[in-house]
Amino acid sequence: KTLIGDLDFTRLYSKWKLLRSLDPQAGSGAMRPPPITGKDTARSRKPVLQRAPAELKGAAKGLARILTSLKHVQLNYADNSSSTIYGFMDSTRVLGMNLQDMQPGWGYVFGMRPDTNFINKLGRKRLLTGDTTLNNQNIITYAQKITATAILEPVPDLHISITWDKTFGKNYSELYKDTTGSSGFVRLNPYMAGTFSVSFISFNTLFTKYKPNELSSTFQQFENYRSIISQRLGSINKYTGGLIGTDGYALGYGKYAQDVLIPAFIAAYTGKSPNKVALLDESGGSNVTSNPFSGYLPKPNWNISYTGLSKLPGFKNIFSNFTITNAYTSVLSMNSFNSQLNYQDPLGYGQPAFIDSISGNLVPYYQVPNITIQEQFAPLLDVDMQFVNQFQAKVGFSKSRLLSLSLVDFQLSETRSTEFTIGAGFRKRGVSLPFKIKMPGQSAASNKLQNDLTLRLDFSIRDNATSSSYLDQNASLPTGGQKVVTISPSIDYVLNNRINLKFYFDERKTIPKISTTPPITTVRGGLQLRISLAQ
Repeated sequence: KTLIGDLDFTRLYSKWKLLRSLDPQAGSGAMRPPPITGKDTARSRKPVLQRAPAELKGAAKGLARILTSLKHVQLNYADNSSSTIYGFMDSTRVLGMNLQDMQPGWGYVFGMRPDTNFINKLGRKRLLTGDTTLNNQNIITYAQKITATAILEPVPDLHISITWDKTFGKNYSELYKDTTGSSGFVRLNPYMAGTFSVSFISFNTLFTKYKPNELSSTFQQFENYRSIISQRLGSINKYTGGLIGTDGYALGYGKYAQDVLIPAFIAAYTGKSPNKVALLDESGGSNVTSNPFSGYLPKPNWNISYTGLSKLPGFKNIFSNFTITNAYTSVLSMNSFNSQLNYQDPLGYGQPAFIDSISGNLVPYYQVPNITIQEQFAPLLDVDMQFVNQFQAKVGFSKSRLLSLSLVDFQLSETRSTEFTIGAGFRKRGVSLPFKIKMPGQSAASNKLQNDLTLRLDFSIRDNATSSSYLDQNASLPTGGQKVVTISPSIDYVLNNRINLKFYFDERKTIPKISTTPPITTVRGGLQLRISLAQ
């Protein structure tokens, strides 16, 4: 199943004369008076008065721009599934169907997603082989991808792109066979595996104080939120009876229970209340389309750019182009999760009932080994300026973070990175040289260059730090990190339309933050000659 939507609101706004004046392109096709024919010669000697078209002004115009800031929306939805059922004994004569007994059914032929009940019916009707040597697993797959993009322009030259993204998929496999050839079909090794990711927002804690060798306040909140999440889970699980232990945790939902850790982690690192964060939903069980993380909806990410500053009075005589950019992306993902064979729900409450004797926690339907949040402001702020005298300047600052929580050894790995870049360039034609040189296409040697000479200098500082924090260990250990300083001057000159000459130098110094890694300095430089042989 595929759904593609493309909505152009600019064309919709242009249908209304009052809003047409907001868009110069839409208003360029305004109606003109009809041409004068020969019969109207006398009348043409008289001035024709035309009524001025209606136009919004002042506050009404500003309000209309805000209300019509949404320009374009794109939506892509894809829902794909497939199934393979081994050992089917009936014939498939027309379109995969046996028209005499109507098996396997028109629903399956035209894309119905089978479940275990459908396979059970085939087994009861003896439409599946009873061969005890059959070892092919039945497989049912499901994949869902949703992407939405909205383009806004609340004021001229201010462009905002907002995106939402969600990816979810599950695979179910089982061996369905008659092990003796006469005792009936049994379901062996049922197994479910899946993946999940959504666009997210978590920058509320991105700018908090961070030291690799110290526990952050956010991590301490994560530890404290666990008891609150545990009590919420205990109150809705009918198997536990809402019993709370002396440590403040509900029965079966201890401080290292997976269903406790995931919501507590998300609440702490997104700045959300532990009483409002979504809990995992295991009521779907073996349904291949059920999403245990359905409570975590895709959040908007954005890219904002403004190019109108160079058009304002006082700036247009200085800048030929002035661009300000801000962009944010974040992804919450469970790269893999799988079902557990010792999960039990005898009364069909949609909640776990079996408590593992070793951990003392309830065994959830799905095991999630790892959860990650990856976010970046790339850039947080970037200013790109081009002056009327051909001078260029660029300043940018970016910040990113990667959080990876292991639900196996209860360790949080956190990597933070900041980068500051600055660049400058200058282009000039007719640069005087201290010596004369004969260029291709010149009749005599000259000390002036005929083509553009481009000078550029780029400088950047990137700072990375990685640390590992362990639950209830009151310790954070720096495990990696480095500071990288780069400087890159260059001189570029176009000899003619086929030959380009470039002098370059690049020095990169890497300063590690842990003693096990040596400092490294890399230097490159030289002359680069590019020759185009194309006609």
